[in-house]
Amino acid sequence: MNNIIGIDIGGTSIVGGKIEGNSIVEQLYMSSNAAIGGEVTLGVVKKVIESLLDSNTRAIGIGVPSVVDREKGIVYNVQNIKNWDEVFLKDILESEFKLPVYIDNDANCFAYGEKVFGQGHEFENFVGITLGTGVGGGIIQNSHLLKDSNCGSGEFGEIPYLDSILEDYCGSRFFLRTANQPAHELAIRAMNGDSEAIEIYNLYGQHISVLIKIILLIIDPQAIIFGGSIAKSFDLFKDIMFKNLKDFPYPKTVDKIKILTSDLENIGVLGAGALCIE
Repeated sequence: MNNIIGIDIGGTSIVGGKIEGNSIVEQLYMSSNAAIGGEVTLGVVKKVIESLLDSNTRAIGIGVPSVVDREKGIVYNVQNIKNWDEVFLKDILESEFKLPVYIDNDANCFAYGEKVFGQGHEFENFVGITLGTGVGGGIIQNSHLLKDSNCGSGEFGEIPYLDSILEDYCGSRFFLRTANQPAHELAIRAMNGDSEAIEIYNLYGQHISVLIKIILLIIDPQAIIFGGSIAKSFDLFKDIMFKNLKDFPYPKTVDKIKILTSDLENIGVLGAGALCIE
């Protein structure tokens, strides 16, 4: 059976998967060696691909935490990987493996992965938002990724907010700054009834409602799909989030919007692979 390979490049690890149909049939994790970066990290990418490649592989999709020249496959200023300021990744890998290579921002991969493999399949227009260390976004318009210039649209986390940017209030830094504790540890406390942790997640929900209002005003999508590690605790902040959407100037928009969380495991790999289908 023909397959595609999806590669999710992160600052800690590089995750690759062989995708047949709608399923990952083989998966591999390797350290990205991001602190060394450069050719060393590139070598890890190649090794992951080599380990998954077989005669039935038809294409390779790659998600990177950076801006990308989609046409030329050049990645710029990759976050958390040393000396990946300009990497001609498409040319390098197509020359090495003699297969088509498609590259995009990792948040765009999340959104398109949801469109192809997840809950996004029922919507023509939606926004995918990853809530984790950062806040990434991908925009699906007319069932396809928005064709922007640098893969930079949807970066709502960079919007100025209060004394900083939205990412500092909607990503993991909010919990570290507010309680000096990771989000997942606070989530356990909140689920066990700890009043302080519950209040922190309520405050977080208020900040998320601001993020949603901005998305509704700029994009007006059919749905917003949250992914990432913090989205796993959606039940802890959704009530206060919806409560704080009641003052939105267009109540019908709030009534109609679908706000969902991803139920896909390994969406980074699936999303990268989905680029081959696009």
